[in-house]
Amino acid sequence: MSHPAGSQQSHDSAEQPVAGPALVTRGLTKRFGNQVAVNDVSLDVPRGTVFGFLGPNGSGKTTTIRMLLGLAEPTSGEIDLLGHPIPQGLEYALPQVGALVEGPAFYPFLSGRDNLMRFDAADRFSDTHTRSERVAAALARVGLTNAAAKKAGAYSLGMKQRLGLANALLKPRQLLVLDEPTNGLDPQGTREVRNLIRSLAEEGLTIFVSSHLLVEIEQLCSHVAVMSQGRLVVQGSLEHLRQDTPSRLIIEVDETTTALRMLESHGINSARVSGGRITADTSDPIDTAAINAALVGAGVAVSQLALERPSLEEYFVELTGEGFDVAA
Repeated sequence: MSHPAGSQQSHDSAEQPVAGPALVTRGLTKRFGNQVAVNDVSLDVPRGTVFGFLGPNGSGKTTTIRMLLGLAEPTSGEIDLLGHPIPQGLEYALPQVGALVEGPAFYPFLSGRDNLMRFDAADRFSDTHTRSERVAAALARVGLTNAAAKKAGAYSLGMKQRLGLANALLKPRQLLVLDEPTNGLDPQGTREVRNLIRSLAEEGLTIFVSSHLLVEIEQLCSHVAVMSQGRLVVQGSLEHLRQDTPSRLIIEVDETTTALRMLESHGINSARVSGGRITADTSDPIDTAAINAALVGAGVAVSQLALERPSLEEYFVELTGEGFDVAA
């Protein structure tokens, strides 16, 4: 299909990386009748990051992704994808985006190679002269060269996921959007896909990974956004989120009444008591040595005194009121 010269020039210029975030949404909302599936979501995805989109199943992650890719129309709100407004700029943004959404769907009677050839042929922006070379390179990139001639119907789940990633990498991309990329995989398939995502991230791609598995986000991502019941409850770098997590003071003593009075004199209130164990959350710096000395000076025998940060799992559960699957 031919294109006007001006249109082709705009498309070519869109292939060049531009400054600014890879993805921005403002007030993104999606309603289905009276049901609000996505409610006022504002995302900021920095370029060059592995961005985790975390939330329990049914929290609105896939609906959000479908709107980002132009597969569903927002009820309200704005989307900027690689510097282009969506849906108006889909023609210019999508060629720079590789996506794996709701699992790969391939022709089971065709080989892995022939599946990719067919998908690439359906892309009107694809270069027919380089198709064979690009398909071979994509298969090699995901470790499927030796299985290229094998029918896709005989692939394991892990191989199918890797073939889906190969399809997303048939052309140079600025952004990869992966919806639950390890869903349903056995441990070996999960490791294969995670290792592949890490290698792609090392090449400088921006990768947006949706998952309900907390360990997946912790192992892969530098930044995270957490969804709950259609709303965005927190986002930022994992490093900053860990720093923002309140500390927890844990003390085991032989006499809790005196210990509680001493803690209150040090500005530590709302402590919880269970037997001889006292637990208190605090966001302020704590001088544990001074507290220990004060307790001992008051005649309290201290068998344990520790300051720790709750795990990310505890932090996210506190934010959402919902549980996450910790491991695959």
